[in-house]
Amino acid sequence: MEGTASNRKFARLRGADRVWAVASIHGEARRLARLHDAIGSRFRERDRLVYLGNYLGHGEDVAATIDELLDFRRRILAAPGGFACNVVFLRGAQEEMWQKLLQLQFAANPGEVLNWMVRAGIEATVRAYGGELRQGFAATRDGPRTITRWTSGLRTAMNAAAGHTTLFAALRHAAFTDDNALLFVHAGVNTRRPLGSQGDAFWWGAHDVLALTGKFEGFGRVVRGFDRDRRGLVEHEFGVSLDAGSGRGGALMAACFDAAGAVVDRCEA
Repeated sequence: MEGTASNRKFARLRGADRVWAVASIHGEARRLARLHDAIGSRFRERDRLVYLGNYLGHGEDVAATIDELLDFRRRILAAPGGFACNVVFLRGAQEEMWQKLLQLQFAANPGEVLNWMVRAGIEATVRAYGGELRQGFAATRDGPRTITRWTSGLRTAMNAAAGHTTLFAALRHAAFTDDNALLFVHAGVNTRRPLGSQGDAFWWGAHDVLALTGKFEGFGRVVRGFDRDRRGLVEHEFGVSLDAGSGRGGALMAACFDAAGAVVDRCEA
């Protein structure tokens, strides 16, 4: 995984004493700001921070959520010993959908695709960037040229929001500590594929990390940040699930892991 393409997909967390992991946020900017205050007061010089995806969707403050992520990243980098590699953003299912939405004109059945995305929570993101679903559905009936005009408007609004496009372009598929104690993913892994060939399994895979009966690819524990059942912090020997349902009626969670992969701190907002 040392090639250029893999380096763009994966983040290696080097020299970490501890790693903070933040669960799915889903547009809950106020909860995120409170969580950041809690993490900020406990953050140490050799700590690292990984966001596990799903910044967009469901909640009503999607744009403010991205602004808060960018602001806290600046706070971490401004602290003693702060480096850009200390903060990692993973791509979640909502971010994957958003990128697909911006290319909706190329879909074979754009109306069906948009319907599926709406059921999965994309409407809040569309509104955040000035779009209306009514116009989107009308465009899918009119054809690719009209869809392109609609998606181009969304892209223009995203580009106009300072830092948003840059953050989306920097999203990684997974992150891991340099000693392989911890692997951080969005939703899951397919144990029948190597890490570099997971593809959509990171976002849509049906394999539950809590069902792991041994190390995956040599990693001590796999930590995921989206749980369809919103069970909060659940620890098994080889897998950890971290998602209490932010944006879906629950709290926003973060957990701190030591160098051996044990949970040593947690906070909620």
